[in-house]
Amino acid sequence: MQNDLIIISEYCNHCNIEPSFILMLGEDGLIDIEEIDNRSCFPAAQLRELERYAHLYYDLSINVEGIDAIRHLLTRVESLQERVRTLENELRFYRR
Repeated sequence: MQNDLIIISEYCNHCNIEPSFILMLGEDGLIDIEEIDNRSCFPAAQLRELERYAHLYYDLSINVEGIDAIRHLLTRVESLQERVRTLENELRFYRR
């Protein structure tokens, strides 16, 4: 299994965002950061999450703590939605 990594400095230059923003996300555990050959990197699998966080931070002026709270709430909503789907399926089964 290949673990594709994106170099933070190159990503930030390309996307016009501050490397310190990504490092703050890493410190708060929102993005995994690895050091490879003295370069900070993050997994390509987290690119979508990072783009969402950058939108919240830069476009909506939400701080990193707020981003963490939003992430937590969205995860909780997704979990509850899955539980509702499961219960609806069980209900359909017993109605037959």
